[in-house]
Amino acid sequence: MSATTAIITGSPKRRNRRRRTPTDWIVLACVVILAAIVLFPFVVILINAFKSPEDYATGGPLQLPTSFYVDGIAAFWDRVNFPQKLWNSFFISGVVAVVAVVVSVLNAYAIGIGRVRGRVPLILVFLLANMLPQEVLLYPLYTIFRAVGLYDNVWSVIITFVVIQSAFGTYLLASVFGTFPKEIIEAAALDGAGRWRTLWRVIVPVSRPTLGVLMVFFFIWTWNEFLIPLTFLISGENQTVPVAISVLQGDRLMDVTTTSASALLGLLPTLIFFLIFQRTLSRGITAGAVK
Repeated sequence: MSATTAIITGSPKRRNRRRRTPTDWIVLACVVILAAIVLFPFVVILINAFKSPEDYATGGPLQLPTSFYVDGIAAFWDRVNFPQKLWNSFFISGVVAVVAVVVSVLNAYAIGIGRVRGRVPLILVFLLANMLPQEVLLYPLYTIFRAVGLYDNVWSVIITFVVIQSAFGTYLLASVFGTFPKEIIEAAALDGAGRWRTLWRVIVPVSRPTLGVLMVFFFIWTWNEFLIPLTFLISGENQTVPVAISVLQGDRLMDVTTTSASALLGLLPTLIFFLIFQRTLSRGITAGAVK
């Protein structure tokens, strides 16, 4: 086909492009409106984090700052020893994410592929563990951790969240492993692979996208947890970022701009973590759609 003919008739891609209908534009407008509603609180926090108390008093929360004010961020950073709180949150969330995924894989392998007896009741037990409110667990866990000497220790929070997150991971992965092709497992057995080798050399590599999604979610969920860390981490050197923000607001009077600065500093690590592992999430979500 000559260049003139291509220009007259149009390229195949251009001919096959579907023209947008009014319904498409309505859906697009709804998505834009919902995105604006979701982003609005973050924009307000960002504006007020770099605004002086005088600017806030005269212009309100929605007016742009007249000058770049960072004293609120510096004040919060110094008051709570933010690097230590950041490390505590990162350490707790990272350990929980890794260990909970490993425990979930082992449990789901026994339930979904090993076909242990009472498989359905076991799955229901794990489902029930996810439905229990955290308030029900506070007093029994408090008694146990006081007795074993883990109260006001980061490992009390780590152990609690490993159990909670692995309960959800086991419930999810058990259904995933239950549909795993038996032919692949039988082929591995014919090649001389035992159960342990089949798990780590066959099942885990195939399930890596799903495990990556679980690990990212476990990290973010644990990072944002508030009630259990507030109950079991009472000393300042063991507190996490969300607890430090709330305790500081209750202990001392803070202006709105410093509060916004603390919220911004608490939000940035999870946002950065999400952006870094965004491709892991997208691959894991779309893994089941492509054979």
